[in-house]
Amino acid sequence: MTVLQEKLLPTLEYLLQEWLDLGSLLARPRFSAHDLDGIGELLRAASAVAAERFESANRIIDEHEPVFDDGKVILPKETQEAWDAYVGLGMMLASHDEADGGMQLPRTADFAANVLFSAASGGMSPAMLTEANASLLLAHGTERQRQVFASRELHGEWAGTMCLSENQAGSSLSDITTRAVPDGDGYADDPLGPRYRVTGNKMWISAGEHDLAANIVHLVLAKTAGPDGTIDPSTKGISLFVVPKFLVDADGNLGERNDVVLVGLNHKLGCRGIPNTALAFGDGTWRPNGEAGAVGYLVGKPGDGLRQMFHMMNAARIAIGLGAAALGFAGYAASLDYAKQRRQGRPLTRAGKNAATPQVPLVQHADVKRMLLAQKAYSEGGIALGLYAARLLDEQATGDAAAAEDAGRLLEVLTPVVKSWSSEWCLEANSLAIQVMGGAGYTRDFPVEQYWRDNRLNMIHEGTHGIQGLDLLGRKMLLADGACVEALAQRVQVTAERARDGGLGEYADRLVDAWTRAVSAASSAWESGDPAEALANATLFLQGFGHVVLAWIWLDVAVSAQASDHAEAPGKIAAMRYFFSYELPKIHAWLDVVARREPLCRDLDAALL
Repeated sequence: MTVLQEKLLPTLEYLLQEWLDLGSLLARPRFSAHDLDGIGELLRAASAVAAERFESANRIIDEHEPVFDDGKVILPKETQEAWDAYVGLGMMLASHDEADGGMQLPRTADFAANVLFSAASGGMSPAMLTEANASLLLAHGTERQRQVFASRELHGEWAGTMCLSENQAGSSLSDITTRAVPDGDGYADDPLGPRYRVTGNKMWISAGEHDLAANIVHLVLAKTAGPDGTIDPSTKGISLFVVPKFLVDADGNLGERNDVVLVGLNHKLGCRGIPNTALAFGDGTWRPNGEAGAVGYLVGKPGDGLRQMFHMMNAARIAIGLGAAALGFAGYAASLDYAKQRRQGRPLTRAGKNAATPQVPLVQHADVKRMLLAQKAYSEGGIALGLYAARLLDEQATGDAAAAEDAGRLLEVLTPVVKSWSSEWCLEANSLAIQVMGGAGYTRDFPVEQYWRDNRLNMIHEGTHGIQGLDLLGRKMLLADGACVEALAQRVQVTAERARDGGLGEYADRLVDAWTRAVSAASSAWESGDPAEALANATLFLQGFGHVVLAWIWLDVAVSAQASDHAEAPGKIAAMRYFFSYELPKIHAWLDVVARREPLCRDLDAALL
């Protein structure tokens, strides 16, 4: 077992068994085929595959990034080996229904296992998008679409993407120009769904072209005309289509090449193992069935594309947050191991000033401990938050009506934090890992500089901080007349009461004060009722609110740690103390700007920049 896996595996086991009480979840009918021993065996198997196939190849895929050759993407053989090993372990199917060939594993355990792979290599495999693509089709596709496309994706025979963005549109999806028109008079009678011809260009498409699987199932957002023949300029005109790389018949047999063309590769800072592509749909290169336009099959109803895609995006946002936290943890494990072995400097004591005093390991210096504690607090906190969100997904699926509704409300307000807080602060963890290691940290002799580069992409993936901040302050804080925020307030209060009962009253008081401050700042931001004023500093609100959420998570973990004799428990309490002492005080500067509706960035003349 590698240093990383040796450090990460017990952390995950502690969070699942001691904190999230996975055992009680396994008692529910859907998960009755599993027990804690079985979950433990799965995690150990995943850890072994992650070390052997992912971690060992992480530097290889970074140095040998995807190559564009005659319209194809060439990847190192190690990428194929990793894909095959992941599929062979059954990870793509893990949480899905037994009827679909799955194991009905709780999402909590499924996400935990995937943390092991993300930490081993942040840029190895397109499995996350393939599973999310299939999940969307299982939820919104026709029976034949589920059988032909989703099933083959979940078995790893085919891969999947999501194609949203375009050069001129970016995140402003109402401005996409990709179009879809009915393919002939009998378009509605195709057994795979209403058949359209899709034309347009998509950018930033992860895993848009490769040979890891026999086919690639693209889920493409395109605009369609309404009953009056006009195209709604808003997102209401957007529909979702299955556009396979190779055409298939109603039984899933592969046919001729669809008109989907690789235009080019985007050369990324990190995560180089997954090709990032520009694709052209329907440019006439292939002309399937002798006609122009890529063949696509409508998913659900016309105009419902964005709502359907969010089914895929929200799960992806949790996965991105967990992936970012996993990379933060990878840097923490590497820098901690280095700091324990590297001797440098002497204690800041009178005796330490004597040159004859032996040098001490880096880990003995107070400032190095600070940086290591910060990494631990950021990365383990991000993992805990992401697994808590996964636990809420399980509650939505298997809890009673009241519990499922409560879980849904909590997910609404927590998902922007899961995605953005972890991707911001676990990148900072990677930066601190480099700092702990000094000059060695920024060389390629050690993995921490690559972890930083790989993790930098997660701040942008699945919606930037600005977008997540607007969602949190502009929508989620107000959603259902504040019911989502109130659901979280109740959880915070329960944690505070348990902390007081457990002798952690000082931290409970700080948490309640911080929560009150965050909610008050949101209220003050909206005091004028002007969205331009309220949302000008939404990203700062996301930072402050996110820190309060992580303080709550850490206090809740610490309460469980106090009652545990697990070897991981004392470290959890230390990380909580660090977060409350060093991190939570930061919220006041951010929330003050939000509360006073600071106008500088809103009103500044752009000519002054």
